[in-house]
Amino acid sequence: MLSERRVLTAQEAVDSPALWPIVSSEVLGRGAISNFVNDVVETPDGQTMHRQYLSHPGAVAVIALDDSDRVVVVRQYRHPVGFVLTEPPAGLLDAEDDSALDAAQRELAEEALLAADDWRLLVDIFTSPGCNEEGIRFFLARGLRPTPRPEGFVVEHEELDMEICLVPLPDLVEAVFAGTVQSPTMVTGILALEAARASGRLDQLRAGDSPWLARHVRAERHRSA
Repeated sequence: MLSERRVLTAQEAVDSPALWPIVSSEVLGRGAISNFVNDVVETPDGQTMHRQYLSHPGAVAVIALDDSDRVVVVRQYRHPVGFVLTEPPAGLLDAEDDSALDAAQRELAEEALLAADDWRLLVDIFTSPGCNEEGIRFFLARGLRPTPRPEGFVVEHEELDMEICLVPLPDLVEAVFAGTVQSPTMVTGILALEAARASGRLDQLRAGDSPWLARHVRAERHRSA
């Protein structure tokens, strides 16, 4: 019966860092971005289990909102799913010295040729924690203004065919619920923004440079591996 279940408080219903002991770890396949890893993990009762997953450097996504309530999107080909997807500017955390905010500002400039005066945090997620190490931090960028692409950035591959567009926020919300916009970064970012607006918390969102516990835990985990 549901009535017999323990009801968690807001302070209890949080994600808690934990690392069960890794008996051994093997890279089964190496890729340009991710490796396919097999860990033998010791469970709390002393048994072992094998867990395969993709390593990943993490990523950032930027929901850039202009003064007319339009969202900056890119139309980009995604080969694994065979779709051109409507997505927010986003990119990998593949530069060790970059903070998440640095990476978000860089991606907005590289993909949309924009800078922003106001940076807030929407949400942090693990994309598929059962099989993937990737975590994404979602930013809300406002006070948009044109800026050149960063020096040395080269447009290549899918980005050569990428289109930068604007979409009214209500239209994107409708597209999400209609199932016609499916990118996880677009769906997550847009619904987070809509929820923040509906609850009147836009100006109470976390600062753009707030600590990101998942990144700290990941770094500690990789140092101890």
